[in-house]
Amino acid sequence: MKFTRLRFSGFKSFVEPTELFIEPGLTAIVGPNGCGKSNLFDALRWVMGETRPTSIRGSEMDDVIFAGSAVRPARNTAEVLLFIDNTDRSAPSPYNEYDAIEVSRRIEREAGSVYRINGRDVRQRDVQIFFADASSGAGSTAFVRQGQIGLLISQKPLARRAILEEAAGIGGLHQRRHEAELRLRAAEANIARLDDVIRDLDDVRVVLDDDDRVAGADERLERVEQDGDVLEVEPGRGLVEEVQRPAGRRPVQLRGDLQPLGLAARERRRRLAELDVAEPDLSHR
Repeated sequence: MKFTRLRFSGFKSFVEPTELFIEPGLTAIVGPNGCGKSNLFDALRWVMGETRPTSIRGSEMDDVIFAGSAVRPARNTAEVLLFIDNTDRSAPSPYNEYDAIEVSRRIEREAGSVYRINGRDVRQRDVQIFFADASSGAGSTAFVRQGQIGLLISQKPLARRAILEEAAGIGGLHQRRHEAELRLRAAEANIARLDDVIRDLDDVRVVLDDDDRVAGADERLERVEQDGDVLEVEPGRGLVEEVQRPAGRRPVQLRGDLQPLGLAARERRRRLAELDVAEPDLSHR
């Protein structure tokens, strides 16, 4: 798998569509200071999934878009395409069946980036894993910058291990493991939240069952008041028994203190109405 061509448009100082051909052997970029040599290197890292603006010498990601000059207006978009030769079939799956692979990244001002592999929209993570499986990527040690050789020599053992793992081609495995761990943590958080909602609904159900019983007793009380039936109330037990009024007789005065019972029933109805309103909110949390 070899890089063959780099095309960019609106990226930093390259406002017009520009192509860089990477021929077999050694390709060198020669020019005076300020001609854009470093911008080529930044474009290559950027299309490979770089997420830190400071790594490409910017304060924010929109800084890669051409900002305008005295004779040219600013651009709203920037795009970089990387063409890869895969005739040796060394690309990671599922792209190993293609002879040529095209990776592109397009950014629109204040709208973020869009990644594509062979014209198909993909995630940033997919692009990073693609290059990590090939022992490359935006943060790869394959990019040797000024002063990096001395930095590698003075690295701690843990950092040297990461370099060796990347050279062995297992960087993509670490990327996938990290992504899987993030998904597991998110699933655990969702399960914990679901348990809380279930407990809340169970508490509401208990209260609703109790209020249903009180509402039934209140309905019986209303029927008694309307039909003139006799209501027997036994103080201390809360036992209510309805007795049919004999035919031809006037309604009998209800025995017992029914006023507190009526007030309690109305209070229960009010609580039941509030819980009916609250229950859908809990079920959607």
